[in-house]
Order: sequence, then structure tokens, then C-alpha cells
Amino acid sequence: MKKKGYCIAIAGATGVVGHEFLKILEERGFPVGELRLLASERSAGTTLEFKGKKEPVRNLDEETFKGVDIGLFSPGAPVSAVYAPKAGKAGCIVVDNTSQFRMDPDVPLVVPEVNPEAIAQYKKKNIIANPNCSTIQMVVALKPIHDAFRIKRIVVSTYQSVSGAGKEAMEELSDQIKALYNMREPEAKIFPHRIAFNCLPQIDSFLPNGYTKEEMKMVNETHKIFDDPSIKVTATTVRVPVFVGHSESVNVETERPITPEAVKKLLKKAPGVTVVDDPKNGLYPMPVDAAGQDDTFVGRIRRDETVPNGINMWIVSDNLRKGAALNAVQIAELLVRDYI
Repeated sequence: MKKKGYCIAIAGATGVVGHEFLKILEERGFPVGELRLLASERSAGTTLEFKGKKEPVRNLDEETFKGVDIGLFSPGAPVSAVYAPKAGKAGCIVVDNTSQFRMDPDVPLVVPEVNPEAIAQYKKKNIIANPNCSTIQMVVALKPIHDAFRIKRIVVSTYQSVSGAGKEAMEELSDQIKALYNMREPEAKIFPHRIAFNCLPQIDSFLPNGYTKEEMKMVNETHKIFDDPSIKVTATTVRVPVFVGHSESVNVETERPITPEAVKKLLKKAPGVTVVDDPKNGLYPMPVDAAGQDDTFVGRIRRDETVPNGINMWIVSDNLRKGAALNAVQIAELLVRDYI
């Protein structure tokens, strides 16, 4: 017999993704029986609002997971590395939004619209990994295309908002804009260079192969989610001065003949996807329109005229919602429906 309410813990509750967890749990009417808000010692004792009630924030420690059904984690990879296994051993199923467990062979990496069946593997460690925000929106749009036409190669360039780097990064962009308008030199603390009115072709640190960690995350996670390492994937990830919403230019080459019309028809029926593609009237996806929305938006769908079976497209999504909190809550909904 199903419970009427589940004990949910949010680790990293005071961060930008933590706030989105609360908002989305409430919006979707998730059956929360008890809520435990967990953060660093610095935030303990503060309160956050959920369903019109102020909920206390407590210090994150291993004792806080006794009796918890599902833990929604976004406290940073080093913290998840310590506390997610402890939570799992205490009987809590962790949905982890950090990069810590994504490539662990014993941890499923799940996007509900793409590979929901992978959730069943959670019992090995009681941990499910949420993919990188940029990977999520790309695979949501590409899964129907891969199923129908068999993707051979993906070339992706991302234009990622500062909220992907957290609350302090958003504040840095705001502060830099104010400084520049007031003829002051902007300070760069979070990013390696000024982000205001600039683009940084570096997200995370560089690896020996010349790619950044963020770029290789997209390569490796796509292979794992699609369960197909034969797909050739190459990525360039760029931070842009946008507060919320990641954009991607994606080029795919397929084995089978493909047309823009067929892609549009497929994507209009795809779960979690909205097609916005009317260039004659200036309609195409933009981060200002995707912010606050659940779907992944796809437009500028056109033939790549340099190869026999190629398509270019533009993909936009709210990185804090579908790219993070919403995806995790959707996983929790499947856990409640099918597993616990």
C-alpha cells in the first residue's frame, strides 16, 4: 500500500537549485509528508517557505537521513561524495544533482523522458544521478531523433547562463553590470574573467586533451544515457552573460535519411519538448522565454547541406528547472509511482 506522504530531504536547500526544488515540489503537488531542509552550518537556523509555512533549515549531517524516503541533493560534489553514500546506507534514495556519481557504473544516470527504465538500477547504492544541465536538454530533444534515424555524430556548442555556476555567479554578473554602468572596474571572483558583456569559452577546468571538464561531461554522459558509446560527440561550452537559461547549437548526422519536416513532426509529439520554429515571423527559442518553463524548446531546425543526412537545430531550456530541479523531482515521482 502506497504512503500518503513521503519524508523528503533537500540537501543544499538554500542554494538556487534548492529553492527550485521547493518551488517545483509545491507546484507539482508532490506527496510530501515531512520535509527536512539541510544546508551548511552557516545557514542552519534560517527558514524557507513551503506551502505557505516557514520550514527550518538544519545542519547537514548523517543523522538527518534516518527515516528519509528520498533525498534531493544539490550541495556541491564534495559534500555529496561524503553524505550521499551515508544517506543511501540509512535507507534514503538519493537523487544527486552534482557531478559526483554520474559516471559511476553502479549509479544510474537518468532523464525521465529518455531512459526512465534505468532508475531500476538505483538499488545498488540507493543513488540516482541527475545529468549535467546542458546534457539533459540536448538528450531530451535528440532521443526521438536517435530512435527514428540513428544518430552517428553530434557537434554541440553551448551558451550557458551564469546561474549554472550558482547564486554567487548571478550576483557577480549583476555587480559587474552595475560597476560598468557607473564607470568602475568590475571585479571577477567567481569567473576567471569579466562575464558582463562578454563570453567565456571555458566552463570548469581544462583537461590534457584541451577540452574542459564540462565539455567532456556532455560527451560521456550522452554515451551513458543513450547506452551507446558509438555515437561521436564533440562539445564546446561557453558561459554567456544571461542570468537563467542555457542555449545550444546542435548539429547531428544520422545513419538514415532525415529531413527538417520529419524532425519537426517527431519533436512536436515528444514528451517535454516544445517546437518554436517560425523564422519568417521571428519565432525561435530564447532563454528569456524558457526561464520559468518546464519544457525544452527547439527551433531553427534546418538541413545541414554539407552532409547527406544532417540537421542543425537550436535548443533552449531553463537550466535550474529541467536542467536540475525539475529533472530530479520527475525522477522522485517515478520512484514513488513505480518503486517505493
